Amino acid sequence: MTSIRQASPTDVCKLNLCNLDPLTENYARKFYFDYLVRWPTMFIVAENLKGQIVAYVMGKVEEDPDYVKLLGADKYLPWHGHVTCLTVAPQYRQMGLAKTLTARLDQACEQENAWFMDLFVRVSNKTAINMYKGMGYSVYRRVIGYYSDDPTGNGTSEDAFDMRKSLSRDRSQKYIREDGESHSINPEDIYHP
Repeated sequence: MTSIRQASPTDVCKLNLCNLDPLTENYARKFYFDYLVRWPTMFIVAENLKGQIVAYVMGKVEEDPDYVKLLGADKYLPWHGHVTCLTVAPQYRQMGLAKTLTARLDQACEQENAWFMDLFVRVSNKTAINMYKGMGYSVYRRVIGYYSDDPTGNGTSEDAFDMRKSLSRDRSQKYIREDGESHSINPEDIYHP
């Protein structure tokens, strides 16, 4: 049995069960604390009966600065939610924790009146891609060489899918597309293609 709750500062020292997974991005402690301070309702953990963090999601809301609007409306990224990290310890997978945590983050971003949710996922992580698709996300575009680390040991970078899901504010689904897998960009063009 697990309980879902907002993260606390002491949780940052208890993420090992999740962060040892090779597909999980690891960050400096300062990064986690920054999220706790800036977006406390968007850092959500699942804790088991022993007090161990067995899953967590970190997210935020953001938008481009106003000056980007001068570059053209197609270049401006509006107020949206972003899934920075979602991870579940291997022995706690297939229990619905990822879906539960993502739904809580979606709800927090809805409360912030975000247009859509987005996230980046390795193109090789078919399990995660299928899970996100099952939760209403779709591929918006492919980002060439987004991940510069190499968990496979081949010494190459890996592409990412930028996946999005419209929230209730985006009734016309302006910020998603049907043929996202056929659109590719370079990492430096993510925010201003």
